[in-house]
Amino acid sequence: MSSSSPATCSRSWSISEDSLRRYVFYASENCIQELLSASDSNRAVESSTVNDGWKILAIDNGVEISKRPSGSLHTFRSRWLLKSVSAQQFITVADAIDAAKQWDPDLVEARYIKDLEENLSIIRLRFGDRSKPLFRNREFIVYERRESMDDGTLVVAVASLPKEIADGLHPKQNNAIRGLLLQSGWVVEKLEDGSCMVTYIVQLDPAGWLPKCFVNRFNTKLVMIIENLKNQVLACSTNGDT
Repeated sequence: MSSSSPATCSRSWSISEDSLRRYVFYASENCIQELLSASDSNRAVESSTVNDGWKILAIDNGVEISKRPSGSLHTFRSRWLLKSVSAQQFITVADAIDAAKQWDPDLVEARYIKDLEENLSIIRLRFGDRSKPLFRNREFIVYERRESMDDGTLVVAVASLPKEIADGLHPKQNNAIRGLLLQSGWVVEKLEDGSCMVTYIVQLDPAGWLPKCFVNRFNTKLVMIIENLKNQVLACSTNGDT
């Protein structure tokens, strides 16, 4: 006689859309403040160590890459000045998830799962079996919040949902490893001459059996893909604007 064993706990939560909206709104508010704080030192510095903990790793083609420790992982920052490109022109390209594969070659799928508000969405990012080793077969269930500050600065905050909420919204595929985007996003400052200052922040844990030192090295590489995005924005600005 086969007695049906009790269902094992799936550790996923099913929550109402209103509760999800409230959670994501408050979580993203904290992420936005962290992004704005990290972009505050968007000024030219001469030394390789910044007094707020950021250490410059490289300056290449006008793109500055720096990092600071955050627990066992590092947070990485990329920043650069885009001349003759407005903040809105940049964010239009950077926030178009359909075009994300053009500047991140490892990304195989980016799609909206749910729109909670006009500026608040849940997105699935998937990296395939041909991606770089540390991203291979990884997926991320993230929120994305887009805000315009009073001074014209544009902010896009992106971070993973807690595992239980993410599993309730989109069960993990059997062959996928669900990573954690601890915090990431753009801060795009509007400048008077029609240019903009761009800051990109990322702290990522791809999860799985990976030494933390490998993850931190890969994060440096991850931020370097911003050069691809920079080139795409410049190309769109040259070809598409009147």
